[in-house]
Amino acid sequence: MARQLQRDSILRITEINKRINRYRDLDSLLNHVLREARHLTSADAGSIYLVRDGRLSFEYVQNDSLAGPRHSPGFQYQHQKLAMDHQSIAGHVAITQRPLIIDDVYNLPSKVPYTFNPSFDQMTRYRTRSVLTVPLLNSRERIMGIMQIINPRDRKSGNATFNRDDEAIVTYFANLAAVAIEKALLTREIILRMIKMSELRDPTETAPHVNRVGAFSVEIYHRWAWDHGIDENEIQRTRDLLRIAAMLHDVGKIGISDSILKKRGRLTAAEFRRIQLHTLYGARLFTDITSDWDEMAAQIAISHHERWDGNGYPGAISDLAHPPRRLGPGLRGEAIPIFGRIVALADVYDALMSQRSYKPSWKEEDVIEYIQGQRGSQFDPAVVDAFFAAYPLIQSIHKKYGNGDTSTS
Repeated sequence: MARQLQRDSILRITEINKRINRYRDLDSLLNHVLREARHLTSADAGSIYLVRDGRLSFEYVQNDSLAGPRHSPGFQYQHQKLAMDHQSIAGHVAITQRPLIIDDVYNLPSKVPYTFNPSFDQMTRYRTRSVLTVPLLNSRERIMGIMQIINPRDRKSGNATFNRDDEAIVTYFANLAAVAIEKALLTREIILRMIKMSELRDPTETAPHVNRVGAFSVEIYHRWAWDHGIDENEIQRTRDLLRIAAMLHDVGKIGISDSILKKRGRLTAAEFRRIQLHTLYGARLFTDITSDWDEMAAQIAISHHERWDGNGYPGAISDLAHPPRRLGPGLRGEAIPIFGRIVALADVYDALMSQRSYKPSWKEEDVIEYIQGQRGSQFDPAVVDAFFAAYPLIQSIHKKYGNGDTSTS
């Protein structure tokens, strides 16, 4: 019977592996990998850490007992790093590169070197019991991270512990998932290198900024899509595309001269007309459309400075290679692509909340008042409503990336 269950699980994992290899975005992939690992073991919760700069960086968490029905919980964006040593459970598995089952983390054997940190349980009033931790190894057998699966659910008693079959199944799945994670990390690194190219030209275009705008955008979209009755599978597919596309919203600035991008004072009318062209330069990078992602990235690049009331730019452009000398009038209302409307709000919120060479950061209450005041003029009212519905998540994202963190998470 056990062998048949393992064979069935291996067949299921093979099908799962086909799906996870379609994901481009690292966060969407980690979300799917963790969810599938939990389903394989009927686990209530789980988390993933990745190795960054010699430490374990908290990347993703799921918890069915704590999650709300409409979007990801705020604790998903907590920022935590662990030493690669034997003191923590995660660090121990990363060092030994061997899976570990613990029946009850609050009753560890006295001779083990690691301890359990109860801070998450204390913060959320959750009760962690049984934990299965497995290493994530890359194609060169080097540790890339760890995955923890928490609290398997027994249909009869409600509580259970992991067993050796669970360990074998999750380890096998983790080995396959690690290949997809390695590819997604490479994609994210390529994207951030493109951002760093832009950062050499425009000091405001930094890794923390684009990470925030990408994360803001997917959470605003998720709530907007929920409010509009969009299917959950479609929401997840779009999140995968949107984060990377939103991160590249200003990549067209590489085509603008340093004298304009690095100017500290107010731009002249001629300089402003010139900088408006970055929307077209960015869209040109994605005109050879071979995927839904290319199309979304082009839409965002060209439309994230449009305004709901029609006073934005660049407006309708019939030929990207030969734009008019003066851009505008802008697109109005729902003529603006929804992803452009979402990134427009995410970008403005982050710009106002951030200190720049030419301005201090605004107070949060002033930013909120501004966005409320621009509902129906600069911003789509439905997008503003989605923004405020997701605002606890927005705050968590800003806290995670708000202190100059340049990680690729």
